[in-house]
Amino acid sequence: MKFQAISIVFVLLVFQTVLFAQSDGMVFIEGSRYLPLYGRDSTVVEVKDFLMDQYPVTNADYEKFVKDNPKWRKSKVIKLFADDSYLNNWKNDLELKHSERADSPVTFVSWFAAKAYCDCQDKRLPTVDEWEYVGMADETTKDARSKKAYNEQILAWYEAPRSNENSIGQTPKNAYGVYDLHGLVWEWTQDFNSVMITGESRKDKDLDNNLFCGSAAVNATDLMNYAAFMRYAVRGSLKAKYAMKNLGFRCVKDSAIDQ
Repeated sequence: MKFQAISIVFVLLVFQTVLFAQSDGMVFIEGSRYLPLYGRDSTVVEVKDFLMDQYPVTNADYEKFVKDNPKWRKSKVIKLFADDSYLNNWKNDLELKHSERADSPVTFVSWFAAKAYCDCQDKRLPTVDEWEYVGMADETTKDARSKKAYNEQILAWYEAPRSNENSIGQTPKNAYGVYDLHGLVWEWTQDFNSVMITGESRKDKDLDNNLFCGSAAVNATDLMNYAAFMRYAVRGSLKAKYAMKNLGFRCVKDSAIDQ
């Protein structure tokens, strides 16, 4: 009887380990319901459990990707999928410029390129809601949005110019164990331009996705969250082929429990 009990406990532990195991370099994010800055059709959003990269994708990571996937090299990428700024800080197809660090977040990558990278890792880009859900955590609290110091620190990071010498992991990890969501670069999301749309504009057949920011504050749930306003405004101004100096990405993966 005692042996059976031990066996059952062992099986349960193994099952739990498999179920919640973190992929290499990823952390488990326990989902919940939360109130985003923009509620869209309903105010409360449910985020399911998922895994998120602990760090942004680096130049070194992306270098390996383009070596294995020649069509995403600087000289070969299709212009429909990346503008002329794509990998602008690279010397050639396989080399960074001397001023760039291998352990800095990769930038000058389009949404198409970021999506392709995540696909190759059997991952995907995070949704806006997933990114914002994890991004509202500080070092100790999973929802720190009501803390004045939290918002002030993020705004200070946003105002500071990006340096090519900024390596990943230099800012403190948040309560989930994720680094650099704030303080290094903006990050692509899967549905980056889907939020700042009014109810009326959804009906417009000639909707221009570049014009999302005109009355952006009208449906906001927290008019004092300036840092979040900035993120939504940046996302709303993007096109999928844009490649920018301060824009990188990280990947996520659906949790095994939801698959």
